[in-house]
Amino acid sequence: MTENSTILVTGATGRVGGQVVSQLLDTGVAVRALTRNPDATALPDGVEVVGGDLSDADTLDAALDGVDAVLLVFPTIQADHAAAAVIAKIAEHVTRIVYLSAAGVGDNPDEPADGIIGSHARVERLIERSGMEWTFLRPSGFAANTLMWADQIRAGNVLRWFYGAATRTLIHEHDIGAVAVRTLTEEGHGGMRYHLTGPSQLTQVEQAHAIGEAIGRPVRFEELAPEVARQELLASVPAALVDSILDGHAEMVRHPEPVTSTVEDLTGIRARTFQQWAVDHTSDFR
Repeated sequence: MTENSTILVTGATGRVGGQVVSQLLDTGVAVRALTRNPDATALPDGVEVVGGDLSDADTLDAALDGVDAVLLVFPTIQADHAAAAVIAKIAEHVTRIVYLSAAGVGDNPDEPADGIIGSHARVERLIERSGMEWTFLRPSGFAANTLMWADQIRAGNVLRWFYGAATRTLIHEHDIGAVAVRTLTEEGHGGMRYHLTGPSQLTQVEQAHAIGEAIGRPVRFEELAPEVARQELLASVPAALVDSILDGHAEMVRHPEPVTSTVEDLTGIRARTFQQWAVDHTSDFR
């Protein structure tokens, strides 16, 4: 990419998209952000904000006009009905796409999958067939997903959750953003599927303890039985996803997520630890 290039970032107000926007500004390319509510969106100076909705392909032409590459952060599950039309629309305008997918998506197009992983897999297949040059980023769990614990931790020193022994390689959103910027602005990433992780494995119990160390008071993990957790999750999570969440965590007890060196390989900087993420987000838990 050159300084005359324009890169469109979808999901620009989210954690990963926000990182990509801010880090792209340091590269000198023109940065355009897609949002459903451009008048109500606060983004850094120098970012062109354009309206559009990824659940409606017909709203995307203005955002895609003159764009050289796209970071696609697709609203999985809720916008699956529009995925084929959206990918086709992007392909009308753009030759290069980087898609924020997920670890767990298989390379075999005939491999069955449901839930969030199935949604990501279907979008990947659409992109592969689109004719665009593509790169898939497949991060492990986001460290930011532990923000779902914030209300409990702010309220006291006990975290009631399930499958404390589930072992993850959670990744800092900054590192996903750094890899996305490299793949959007450098050559040589076409056709690559990058599995991104944090630098170490931590159980959920260890994650809770790391947050406690960051905020300066202990956090004790209290194990919930899966059937109790299911009923509590149903209060805030769509029923179609609850079982996949619980099954996924049970699987991570039996088979911990692996660690990769991909972040360091691509950026030259070791991936940030979960402990660092917790320090960076102490205000969310206090």
